[in-house]
Amino acid sequence: MLMEKFYIINQYTMFIEGLYDQNGKLISKVHQVDRSFLVDRSPLEILEDSIKLIGYDLRGAKSTAKWILGEFSMCPVMVNPIQSICVFPDRAITNDKAIWFNPIHIIRTTAHLGKTRVEFSNGQTLDIQRKLSSFNHKLQAAEQLRKLTVEIGSNPTSFIQEPAKKRIILNISSKKRRIKKQKHKDTLK
Repeated sequence: MLMEKFYIINQYTMFIEGLYDQNGKLISKVHQVDRSFLVDRSPLEILEDSIKLIGYDLRGAKSTAKWILGEFSMCPVMVNPIQSICVFPDRAITNDKAIWFNPIHIIRTTAHLGKTRVEFSNGQTLDIQRKLSSFNHKLQAAEQLRKLTVEIGSNPTSFIQEPAKKRIILNISSKKRRIKKQKHKDTLK
């Protein structure tokens, strides 16, 4: 199988899984719509490289996802909000066996012999060791993050904070006092 040195997650990425090469080094197997190949980087390194390419980092992407979705275990992350690319892991991101899925290519999920069968846009299927409800919860969170990020990015909102009314009253009354004092001085002259 072909081995690439570097890879950036893109709109053709369906999922990325970690595996060990003959020397015991963690590498990645990338599954795109049209082909699969190996990359001489771990899944987390690929994720970090992909996010850095647009000027951010994994830590910031996780923080933003938690800010948008709330506290969420195994939170999805936006890899590229401009292209609306989001990925989510099927287990803890520190687990070498974590598979990173791109939700736009997931067509259907079904229960199959106590596992979850994932069907992709190119007709390929993958059985994973996760309960269907757990996997679908992660998939739904990733879709929500993707939609909210695209919506927020395309329709920015500004918030205007009103000053405290007490301050306004004090400012007005202090101006009135200055005006009264000035009038009083003018009448004394």
